[in-house]
Amino acid sequence: YITSAQELHSMSFEKFAHQFMQVVDELSDCTDMEEKGFFHEYRDSDPIPSSKVLEEVIELCRTIFFPGYYGKPSINHATLPYNMGVNVERLYTLLLQQIAAGICFGGSHTDCSRVYRLAEDICCRIITRLPEIRSTLETDVIAAYDGDPAAVSYGEVISCYPVIKALINYRIAHELHKMEVPLIPRIISEQAHSETGIDIHPGAEIGRYFTIDHGTGVVIGATCIIGNHVKLYQGVTLGAKSFPLDKDGNPIKGIARHPIIEDDVIIYSNATVLGRITIGKGATIGGNIWVTEDVPAGARIVQYRKQESKT
Repeated sequence: YITSAQELHSMSFEKFAHQFMQVVDELSDCTDMEEKGFFHEYRDSDPIPSSKVLEEVIELCRTIFFPGYYGKPSINHATLPYNMGVNVERLYTLLLQQIAAGICFGGSHTDCSRVYRLAEDICCRIITRLPEIRSTLETDVIAAYDGDPAAVSYGEVISCYPVIKALINYRIAHELHKMEVPLIPRIISEQAHSETGIDIHPGAEIGRYFTIDHGTGVVIGATCIIGNHVKLYQGVTLGAKSFPLDKDGNPIKGIARHPIIEDDVIIYSNATVLGRITIGKGATIGGNIWVTEDVPAGARIVQYRKQESKT
């Protein structure tokens, strides 16, 4: 007679204990996985990348960039300097740890003291860049507001629009990417992807006054270059065509393979722009268009509409 779920669990485990141990032994044999790169072994002294910590890093960045819209709601002119100081200090502490974790994960350094010296230098450079990053984000807010007749205020854009959240993540991740921090920029950009549906690789270069209306489904590839005053709509892909292969048949990585979008371009919903092509200044790409060749400045590319013959 079984008197509890605990007894049932114990009997069930004992019945299959041998099979379970075989499974555990097979899963624990990671020699082949390590050779293929599917297992990463940490040393006891290594800091560990943490998505949870990086979520706090981004929340701190949002609070620092747009106080009163994120973080403590009771912020005012009198308390702002103190709260800003606390937030910047907390950001430095957490970001330093995660940069060091990324460097260790990348495996390029084994000397722990050297790792932290490098991480300190990178983190300090990021902190000193915060005012300039905020200045750029302010232009993004203006672009989103000016480009959407439904927008009521800058505050609404900052608080509600997914593109601003995605761009905060991107602009921090991009700075880390430029400083060659492994892994951490991708985690930050993928967090924005999960939150907003906007997928911006941290390697992409994006100018000022950039906006994405609605946002969901937008993809911006790693080597994409976007100028100033560019507007995208939902579902736009700025991607690559098929990859060239090396002599062994493996994709060649690290080459420029995504579009160049010059200033003042508008790309409407679900357009797909592929390859290292240039969309010229002031061009307009209509919705549901497939573009794989250069577009001249000022051009307007739309779907062809067949004219009905008159009888």
